[in-house]
Amino acid sequence: MDYKKTNAPDTTITRDFPELEEQTGNIYESITIISKRSKQIQKEIKEELDKKLKEFASYTDNLEEIFENREQIEISKFYERLPKPTLIAIKEFLDKKVYFRNPVEDEDDE
Repeated sequence: MDYKKTNAPDTTITRDFPELEEQTGNIYESITIISKRSKQIQKEIKEELDKKLKEFASYTDNLEEIFENREQIEISKFYERLPKPTLIAIKEFLDKKVYFRNPVEDEDDE
């Protein structure tokens, strides 16, 4: 998913419990799903940022380069302004864009 184009809110907003538990029937299960998705999103964003910042890696100790590297600063600022992974995960969950399954329930069905 392209997190740069997400329409998730930038700040935390109050959520209704019934809205969160609607898909699973259990608020704790919903929160667990959102938490796991948030960790996935965080990992993807971190890997993408690390990959972009590696292009600017300097193996010399030149202080002038550190202060003059505007592109690196702009990339870092952009990622700082993105909505937090938890907010993106909640938005995805409420929009029913997250696939999840419960292996315990799958075993009971068989």
